Amino acid sequence: MTPRIEAINEMKLVGKRMTMSYADYRIGELWRSFMPRRKEIVNSISNDLISMVVYQPDHFDNFRPTNEFERWASIEVESFNHVPDEMETYVLPSGTYAVFNYKGMSSGASAFFQYIFSEWLPTSEYLLDDRAHFEVLGEKYKNNDPSSEEEIWIPIKAK
Repeated sequence: MTPRIEAINEMKLVGKRMTMSYADYRIGELWRSFMPRRKEIVNSISNDLISMVVYQPDHFDNFRPTNEFERWASIEVESFNHVPDEMETYVLPSGTYAVFNYKGMSSGASAFFQYIFSEWLPTSEYLLDDRAHFEVLGEKYKNNDPSSEEEIWIPIKAK
């Protein structure tokens, strides 16, 4: 599982966010609140959904399942000129990412992330960077389907 390394420009995102932890993981609740209203975002760049996580800087250094983070359900937009009520904006700064292709059920994602952080990252020429992590849920994404595909974007910097 070798990722591609990709530098991105700043991205503007509009969506909904929720504070949660892995011990109190409420991603389904977040997406159920976002999906019925996603069409209200009129200036989207694509149909891809962005599932983003903003961790505290020491989240992985002192990892506990109860550590809180922000999870976003969002879409990339051209501008913040038309933000629907009860939605928020986020500017994802430019930077370098390791991009992994994941195929399978969401129940298998935990082991995939474990591989990224405990095997790939320590043996790579990169360190984890303190920027948001995200998944791109494109046209091949099918929630809880074994044939589902998505991209996992991990922020990195050179060692």
